[in-house]
Amino acid sequence: MMRLAAVIDATVTIPGLKELAMYRSSASIPFAGRYRLIDFALSNIVNSDISSVGVFASQQSVSLMDHIGKGKSWDLDRRRNGLYFLPTSQREGDQLSVGSFAALEDHLSFFKKSTQPYVVVTSAFSISQLDYNDMLDAHLASGADITEAVRDGECMKSYILSKELLMEMIKSFRENRVVSVEDIVNLKRKPYTFSQYQYEGYFVLINSMESYFNESMALLNEVTWRQLFLPEKPIYTKVKDEPPTKYMKGSSVKRSLVANGSLLEGQVSDSILSRAVEIGRNSKLENCIIMQKCVIEDNCDLLYVVADKDVRIKAGSVLHGTKEKPVIIRKGSEVSEGEVL
Repeated sequence: MMRLAAVIDATVTIPGLKELAMYRSSASIPFAGRYRLIDFALSNIVNSDISSVGVFASQQSVSLMDHIGKGKSWDLDRRRNGLYFLPTSQREGDQLSVGSFAALEDHLSFFKKSTQPYVVVTSAFSISQLDYNDMLDAHLASGADITEAVRDGECMKSYILSKELLMEMIKSFRENRVVSVEDIVNLKRKPYTFSQYQYEGYFVLINSMESYFNESMALLNEVTWRQLFLPEKPIYTKVKDEPPTKYMKGSSVKRSLVANGSLLEGQVSDSILSRAVEIGRNSKLENCIIMQKCVIEDNCDLLYVVADKDVRIKAGSVLHGTKEKPVIIRKGSEVSEGEVL
């Protein structure tokens, strides 16, 4: 018998990521070239043999819906159980903690129909290789009402509790003056009892531009990369049929991650390029994150730049940021030298 259902709370607003979440849910922000933030939560769930998953999404969810679809890329497009995309009525900016009862309340039927006795409630911005079966075993052994995953004392924004207790909390949250599962755990609210599951693998929270940039760049270190991307626990994402990247004469790439479908004519170092990126002749990129379908024209010089999807940087542009304050270019912008939108 399957013991766990899963809830991914994609309604949480992360003020520190507002530049990248202006036109999309935080859960669908690109990460590590080929992935979106939610891919890591979904992959942990699938790798833990959980087949009933509810993705609770905010109103700004078109990008997220397009990415996960019916869950085919995670083998969750099933007749029984599978992935449920559950938009909520909560306004953008309402949710600041994980497991919002107001959001979960919109879809109580998901829990009523679930046959699994326990529920994982997790965020879409925590990146790890968390094994929820191990966590459930620890939860049951503890005898506690709620177990939270922690690493080196830091909360990983993942919780396990019984389905019946969660439904009780959803129905009584206004009376009890609490807003979320995370809120109850942080307050150590009586009469509930709490335990912690000590996790020891790779873990980061992407909750600010600083953490987004630094943790992205950290993956250029092979040791760090191998801690996250484990052969026995693959990270799944939406599959796109695109040709291999073309490396033209005069191009060079050093210490970088490059997704498929790109055309490179310039020099790239210590950078991350998503799918279908074009880098023009004699252009130089260093310590940059360039997202899907961006075009960097000829003779550009980019240092510490984060370019969101569909950005075009005109020929001859020089854009220099710093590690502490990279230049951030919004989705769909067209930028000339000295001009950042």
